[in-house]
Amino acid sequence: MAEFYRKKKKICQMCAGKSVDYKDAEIVKKYISNDKGKILPRRITGACAKHQRHIANEVKKARFMGLIPFVK
Repeated sequence: MAEFYRKKKKICQMCAGKSVDYKDAEIVKKYISNDKGKILPRRITGACAKHQRHIANEVKKARFMGLIPFVK
């Protein structure tokens, strides 16, 4: 018989105290995909809705400022 287990709920890193700033390109790169440069969804990043919107805005700022590319 197949055993089922509960998947551990991801905790929002920003609610835990870590911040994302567009000037820090290495942190912003964690939130974009490797192949096309798209912003990763909440289910993968583990961010809450409020902070996912903040992440999206910071990624867009970093792209506009030229810190990270629009596409890879």
